[in-house]
Amino acid sequence: MPSRVRITVGVVVVEAEFFDSACSRAIVNSLPFETKPNNWGDEFYFEIPVRMALDETATAHVKAGDIGYWPPGNALAIFFGPTPLSRGNDPVPAGKVNVVGRIIGDAKVLKKAERASAIRIETMP
Repeated sequence: MPSRVRITVGVVVVEAEFFDSACSRAIVNSLPFETKPNNWGDEFYFEIPVRMALDETATAHVKAGDIGYWPPGNALAIFFGPTPLSRGNDPVPAGKVNVVGRIIGDAKVLKKAERASAIRIETMP
């Protein structure tokens, strides 16, 4: 069953769901966490306290709104538009990611938080 979370980036707040996979559950079980996000085009990424390998969801084909876990950096990536590797409107990750969740609603609102100094992810009450 998916787990609902709240993601706060600066003044922007969105809801998301994490899917029912081993990687997703490991991430949800490590919540809450707060850190400084890095920008890579229209993607936020940041190291999290989870160590997992690529799984059956691993792909380099993601859409805006997808949330992926990138094992080489132990990082969570939130895609909300094109990245430096994009050739169109879809984001392209730096490498394969486990697709662990999805933003509920319009992920493009995260563009308003591009220079945010903190990101917080917590489970919904």
